[in-house]
Amino acid sequence: MSDDNVANADDADEPAHAADDDGAPAAPPSDRPSTVHHAVHEPHNRKELALLSLGALGVVYGDIGTSPLYAVKECLTGEHGMLPKNGDAVEYAYNVYGVMSLIFWALLLVVVVKYLTFIMRADNKGEGGILALAALVAKNDGKRPVRLGVPILLALFGAGLLYGDGVITPAISVLGAVEGLGEQSPAFNELIVPITVAILIGLFMVQRYGTGRIGGVFGWVMIAWFISIAAAGLPHIVRQPGVLRAVNPFYGIDFLAHHGRHGFFLLGSVVLAVTGGEALYADMGHFGKKPIRWAWYCVAFPGLLFNYFGQGAHLLSEPVGSVSNPFFSLVEGPMLIPMVILATMAAIIASQALISGAFSLTHQAVQLGYCPRVTVVHTSHKTEGQIYIPEVNYVIMVACVALVLAYRSSTSLAAAYGIAVTGTMAITSYLYFLVCRQKWGYSLPGALALFIPFIFIDLGFFSANAIKVVEGGWIPLSIGAGIFIVFTTWWRGRSELSKIMDTGTMPDDLFLMDIAANPLPRVPGTAVFMASSREGIPNVVLHHVKHNKVLHQQVVLLSVQTENVPWVQGSKSIEVRNLNDGFFRVTAHVGFMQTPDVPKFLARCAAYGVAWREADTTYYMGRQTLLVTGSAPLARWRKILFSFLTRNSRAPTAFFQLPPNRVVELGLQIEL
Repeated sequence: MSDDNVANADDADEPAHAADDDGAPAAPPSDRPSTVHHAVHEPHNRKELALLSLGALGVVYGDIGTSPLYAVKECLTGEHGMLPKNGDAVEYAYNVYGVMSLIFWALLLVVVVKYLTFIMRADNKGEGGILALAALVAKNDGKRPVRLGVPILLALFGAGLLYGDGVITPAISVLGAVEGLGEQSPAFNELIVPITVAILIGLFMVQRYGTGRIGGVFGWVMIAWFISIAAAGLPHIVRQPGVLRAVNPFYGIDFLAHHGRHGFFLLGSVVLAVTGGEALYADMGHFGKKPIRWAWYCVAFPGLLFNYFGQGAHLLSEPVGSVSNPFFSLVEGPMLIPMVILATMAAIIASQALISGAFSLTHQAVQLGYCPRVTVVHTSHKTEGQIYIPEVNYVIMVACVALVLAYRSSTSLAAAYGIAVTGTMAITSYLYFLVCRQKWGYSLPGALALFIPFIFIDLGFFSANAIKVVEGGWIPLSIGAGIFIVFTTWWRGRSELSKIMDTGTMPDDLFLMDIAANPLPRVPGTAVFMASSREGIPNVVLHHVKHNKVLHQQVVLLSVQTENVPWVQGSKSIEVRNLNDGFFRVTAHVGFMQTPDVPKFLARCAAYGVAWREADTTYYMGRQTLLVTGSAPLARWRKILFSFLTRNSRAPTAFFQLPPNRVVELGLQIEL
């Protein structure tokens, strides 16, 4: 085929998706850097920066911003808490200094140094999150991967853990806030769980309006929240300025050394102060790096420090064991109820970071070929990364409500919290090390200089949380394992199915020679067939010719290739190749954050020889019936699960936004 028969469309922005003959996701993508461009998510002026920073404050920092509700409380009252058994006031004071020091340095090292300074540099064309990072690692010079390597397997398990974290975060945040009613009067204790359930249901109901609108509203609430918690802590710091000595790391180190095993396991409660770090990275595509950093340094970080040190100062000024809830004890008298209301609103927002992160994560998994098709609703015309996925939304809602009804208190839920996010943090550190070595060309000593401190902190927190497994930590681990099984089964199933489908294809030249030797009737219009490969005539075409014995005047073989980048734009994102005799092969290179719109895509090909008219176009899809009796090298339970997932994934017609009245489905029975 001569070069004259190949055309490339300019400025392609239509979303599309790797597909097999039925339009389902194919095996994981290839990397074609020469054809890849990306959309910029960063603000272009101060006004846009301010608005995006406000949205980031409302969406990204809700989780970590409400940690003061329960982090110090768990350090104080937990099994490995800092209350001395003998009531020694001197030891108690050193314990307070030690815990404040650990919280301060956890925020500084994990959030500021690790995520905001280093991890956010590893964006995949503007997108963040563990799958985007894994896709960056998985680039392999254009060769399609044939198996799931260790980095991808770790990333898939880490993604599963994030879902587990996303289920617990809304429950513990809202419960921790509503429990402030009990500080006002014990009579309110019976209302805590019903109020929490009602709030959670309402939160998930408004997700359909999108993170942009939600973030704009929530941002103002979070500004009020951070100002309020800073104002609540500041007077206590003024009365006990000595608490600021806790910025000296000696106090944290001495606390751990003095208390040994007991102090080490207290880290399982200290980590509650940084549990929003991974969500911060996952939501990077929603707002961009600069707004997220500005929101942290200007508002979130100062507010958190004032409040944490204020709680420490308050504990130092009160008798040993007299404070049961150090956060709400900062506020006295008539200001308690307003603080409870504001804390509840902030806790609602806290859930948003993990919910929106779960949406982004699912979308990436679908486009990369690890997850069945789902409904993806774009909620913003300006920011492409803002999406809503109803299936994920309602599954997390049911799980959150179930956890609240089962555990009924934030202290009980804290036993299940932390192990999932610390596991994901450790996996992120390892993937970042691979990016440094393989993509950025760091020397081994240079990459290890970053990796060793990061993994030391991550594994320290993870090990301290290991004792939580039997107390409830098995919940996020089970969720993570379940998601991991679904992801790996879908990938393996699609890979094996693609191999089976490829065996039935016919070489282009052989098919065209046969058509020329034995002409078929040609009817007016265009027929579009989805093709998993850029070479060979797909099964659905052969099936159509065998049964209908007719062809359209124009036949388009549409192959869509998902790249390991979030957005694909530019002059080489669309390829149109004329196969002669009315046959065209069209290939699109698309990103894993883009959503298919095949009719819009075909309209752009009209300038390159494809005489496309929507009214004269028929789309042919293969409807596959899977039998689990074949010889594919998959365990039988995986075949059964894959068949179930295939039947229940979103219909390819809707997924590709095809007009339903112009789609013809051809049944194919396949033994897997």
